[in-house]
Amino acid sequence: MTPTNGERRSMSSSEADPGDPEDAEVIARSVTSPDRFSAIFDRHASHIHRYLVRRIGPVAAEDALGETFLIAFRKRAGYDTERRDARPWLYGIATNLVAQRRRDEVRELKLREALGPPPDEEGHAERVADQVTAEAMGKLLDSALAELADGDRDTLTLFAGEGLSYEEIAAALDIPLGTVRSRLNRARRKVREALGRPDTTIAKEISTHG
Repeated sequence: MTPTNGERRSMSSSEADPGDPEDAEVIARSVTSPDRFSAIFDRHASHIHRYLVRRIGPVAAEDALGETFLIAFRKRAGYDTERRDARPWLYGIATNLVAQRRRDEVRELKLREALGPPPDEEGHAERVADQVTAEAMGKLLDSALAELADGDRDTLTLFAGEGLSYEEIAAALDIPLGTVRSRLNRARRKVREALGRPDTTIAKEISTHG
């Protein structure tokens, strides 16, 4: 059962009690005792949900959260138990889902454009498009982030929004540490230029945005 927002806020995510087994141990045990995997959800759902809300909005995030943990559950037997903290692994799954959702949206949009709206809906479609455009233009940070390449945006969001270390981001996105550094430097520069603000302000705005 998916927890409410209040329940998510009360979860400690990766802050398990000192006496509790580490994520790697829980996942290993869950291969033969599936019920144990619920502890991974309890520890990390709040952080993954917050990340998904930032990326795709609160409505879509609900479905994506469940899908993230379903995929994780199905892949638990292949989890690298050298990675004691499962959070980067979960962020990686969530990021892949975000990318897939965006690809699906682009395909749907292209299909709609190819077909064209029915004549009686053209005016409504234009009004909706104008409204969406106006709202997007009013959100400078969203606009700046949208201009980034997908990989740069993923890296910056995980770093500034979720507080992951360089090493955790490398594990989440399955990229070299040097790539994390280069993506962050490039993303920071572009967002800084767009907003005209220092890095510390950018990180603060991303962490509180949405």
